[in-house]
Formats: sequence, structure tokens, C-alpha cells
Amino acid sequence: MVTAKLFIVSLFTLVMGNPLGRRSMQLLESRSDIPDGFVNSGAASPDSVLKLRVALAQNDPAGLTAALLDVSEPTSANFRQHLTKEEVEAFVAPKPETVTAVNQWLSENELTATKISPTGDWISFEVPVSKANELLDAEFTTFTHAETGDQSILTLAYSIPADLVGHVELVHPTVTFPNPFGRLPVFSSPTKLSNSAVNLTSDAVPASCANTVTPACVQALYDVPTTKATQSSNTLGVSGFIGQFANQADLKSFLTSLRPDVPSTTTFALQTLDGGKNTQTRSQAGIEADLDIQYTVGIATGVPVTFISVGNNFQDGALEGFLDIINFLLGESNPPQVLTTSYGQNENTISSNLANQLCNAYQQLGARGTSILFASGDGGVAGSQSSSCTTFLPTFPSGCPFMTSVGATSGVPETSASFSSGGFSNVFTQPSYQTTAVEQYLSTLGNTNAGKFTKTGRAFPDVAAIGENVEINLDNEFGLVAGTSCASPIFASLISLINDRLAAAGQPSLGFLNPFLYANPQAFNDITTGSNPGCNSNGFPATTGWDPVTGLGTPNFPALLAAAGA
Repeated sequence: MVTAKLFIVSLFTLVMGNPLGRRSMQLLESRSDIPDGFVNSGAASPDSVLKLRVALAQNDPAGLTAALLDVSEPTSANFRQHLTKEEVEAFVAPKPETVTAVNQWLSENELTATKISPTGDWISFEVPVSKANELLDAEFTTFTHAETGDQSILTLAYSIPADLVGHVELVHPTVTFPNPFGRLPVFSSPTKLSNSAVNLTSDAVPASCANTVTPACVQALYDVPTTKATQSSNTLGVSGFIGQFANQADLKSFLTSLRPDVPSTTTFALQTLDGGKNTQTRSQAGIEADLDIQYTVGIATGVPVTFISVGNNFQDGALEGFLDIINFLLGESNPPQVLTTSYGQNENTISSNLANQLCNAYQQLGARGTSILFASGDGGVAGSQSSSCTTFLPTFPSGCPFMTSVGATSGVPETSASFSSGGFSNVFTQPSYQTTAVEQYLSTLGNTNAGKFTKTGRAFPDVAAIGENVEINLDNEFGLVAGTSCASPIFASLISLINDRLAAAGQPSLGFLNPFLYANPQAFNDITTGSNPGCNSNGFPATTGWDPVTGLGTPNFPALLAAAGA
């Protein structure tokens, strides 16, 4: 490890030298299509400056995967014996020969790089388009998103010196396009609906919950206790992006009305990166940020919640902070035990190499004991709200096998929410922990939707929670929202409550959830009705057992708690 660190340090020292003869180049990545909504606006200005990021080959990614599964499989002797920061970094740090090879390449081109990940497996440097074209044998072009007018400088293909193949995994941003279809939940019915007088019992859900979902409804649906968490070391992280601010005053109004048993002064901590902030001007409150904070603080009673605001000074380009936030948390000694994110994009906008790199970052955090949850998306089998597809569009990062994808349900009794994105990844293969469940579903499905999806891909979502007619407070008004972005913070809150009980018993957190979840299908309320239409089809039907609409189903908190051994 000491030797590796010395090489990493040397990589980021400014080196000067005369360029040598041109090396033999080899194609690293390419794409033949331009994603829907983008048009080619011509060659990029040669003077435009690009901030390129380079992913270096990690020391032993397969070893990290094996270690992650070893601490995540319930049958393993090492179940929940999470890795330390140093143990994870030993798998990830580039080998000395990789550092040397890349250092030589930079030296020949009179470039200097900056480390942008804890172990130096990601570096960055700036070059004008003219030099980037030469350096990567590329043709950087301006692509315009017709609907928004946003422009991106990208290329459809690029190469690296042949002797760097095996040392350089990818250069970014190159062939990955930004997300054109992202959408925030719609806030409706600004007049507060009458539900405060509902009397809840342990064996019934009030009829009003079919039309207006409150924290009390979530507690009744999933038998979630109101008992306050006791372990301050157990924390829940909420990701914030695209200038979404979580408002303290809105949270106070929410708690006063909908969780009167919780002190209205209850608040959340703040972390920022990439120039992020959390402005408290009430009119600037973000609908997504308010939703996520209100349903984590409001459900995970007493669990310390941190809002992690990612600004627009991205280090990861078109990933728009997705990798930055993980690298930020990987650099911490004690990252949150749960992280929920309500954003995503269509898988076909991101290169497979880059998707794998981000997925590998998730397994690093998972190996250290963090449960990573993402909303699965709100476009049914059309992914993130695209309507022009002919084959089903999986979302990212739901296709990554090292995180937990959360779909949505609607109504009481619960049925599948029609917008709940789900399906099969075209990038990631099916992990062993879900093979039996998925095979059962495919057998039931038969030839329905044949040719529209990849049967061998990683299947998602993994689980679900209520996601329609969810009441929040926004800019001092009560109203309803819908989306899988409601379901992810709700499910994450239940996991945080279980972690609290585990910590109180001196046990480690759940960490990477999926092997545990699929091993305990009895801990879920099976959702067997509904579907997720899109791409001019009815989508996938929900059925008995796992399905690509609601996954294993919605949580039964006492059963999950018992399965966790808390």
C-alpha cells in the first residue's frame, strides 16, 4: 500500500517534457446513436476548454465484489462484518504499473492531473478541444438538446494509446450524454386535505389513506413503530441535486400537522459539495428536497438525518454529481449507514464503461456498511418519462446490482403504481441473489413483451413503497405529490429504524441490502395487481412473487426487523 501511494502522489506532480512520436491508438469507446432529443450542432470550438476525467484500472475490483458479497450474504460466516475504509481502498487503488503508464502519457503531452477520488482511481485535467481531439483521436462536437436548448461538447468515439489499454478504463465526458428526461414530482391540491382526525389502529389502515398518504398512513400500512431511535451513531443521508433546497420551516409545519408526537423543532444536518448550498428562503424550497427530508425525518423517528447538497461545480461531468457524492462519502471515516436518492436517468444515455465505474463506487460504499437506495424512475417501462421508445428503456443506476432500486405502489389496498419504472438492464447481468425470483417471474410471463427487453439483465426494482397522493408541505402550503421519489425515502427510513435497533444491540448495520432482501421474501407485502405501461405497450404485469413493477413488494416492518435479527 505504501508503494502504491507513492506512485499515486507522483502522478499528480506537474511534469513537463517534449511529446514523443505518436503512439499507436486503439478505440476505447464509441456509440452509433444520438439519444432521443439531441441534435448535432456541428464541430465544437477548438478553443473551448474541456475538463476530462480519466478512470484508472483498479487494483482488484473482482476481489472487492467477492468481499462485498461475503459480508452481504445472510448465509456467510462474515455476514455484516463490513470492511474498513483502508480495506476497501486496498482493492481500489491503481497498481503501480498503471500509475506509471498513465504518468508517462501525461508527461509526453505536458499535462498535469488532479486526483478526484480518495485512492486516485479517478483523475482530471483540462485541455482545449483542439488538443483533446488530438490526444484521443476524437471529434468533439456540440450536441444540443432541442427541448431545453442545453448544449454539451461530446464525441461519438475516442481512442487511447494501445499500451494504455488495461490501465485506462475510460475518459469522461466523451460518449455519455446528460439526462434529458429528468422530472421532479408534480405538486397538486395546494389546499390541505382533512386527515388529522383519523384514528389509526394496529390492524387497519384508514380509508382516507387511499386518497391522501401521510406519515401515519405509512406507519399503518407497514406497521412502523413511532418509538424514537436511540443511537446517534446511526445516520440517514438524503441526496440533493439540481438546486433543490430542503426548507427547515416547511419541515416544522409538516411535523406540527402530520407528526405532532415529534417535536416541531426537529431538524436535519447539512453537508455540501461541488458548491452546493441549502438556501432557506421559503419560496426557494425544492419540491423533491422537501419531500425527501419530510418523509425521512417524519418516518425514521429520531434517526439523525443529513441533507447532502450537491452543487453544479461537477467533477464528474454529465453524471451531474452522482459520482462526486459517492467519492465524497468514501473519503469520510463514518459515512451514513443509509443513503437515499430520488434522481436517475435512462440507461441508454450513459456509456457502459461509465455505468460500471459508478456501480463499482456503489459497491465500495456498500462494503463499508452503507445501504444505497434509489427511486426506480417514473416512466414505467419507458424509463425516465420518454414516450418515443420501441423497446423498453431501463433506468440508471437501478440496473447496478450493488444498490437497491425502489418502485412505487398506489392506493389502499396497495396496487402497482402505473408510473413505477422497472425492467431489465442492458448493461449489467443478472446477479445470483435474484436468479430464483426472476426465473419464476419470466416463466409466468411467457412470451409477453418478447424482444422488448433483455431477459438476462439485472432486474429491477428490488422493493417498493407507497408513492402516490403523498402529502407534503411546500412553501407553507400542503399538497400531494407522486413518484418513486416518494417511495425511496420511505423505504430508506424503515431500514434506518432497523439499523437503530441493531446498533442498540451492538450489531452492525444492514449494509448492502439485496442478498438479505431476496433471502427474506416473507418480510414483504406481495403486490400482485397493476402494471407499468410505456413504449406503446402495457409494460410488465405485477404478479405473485417478485415482478419488475414492485419488486419483492412493500415492507412488513416487524418481519424485516425479525429477519435482521434485531
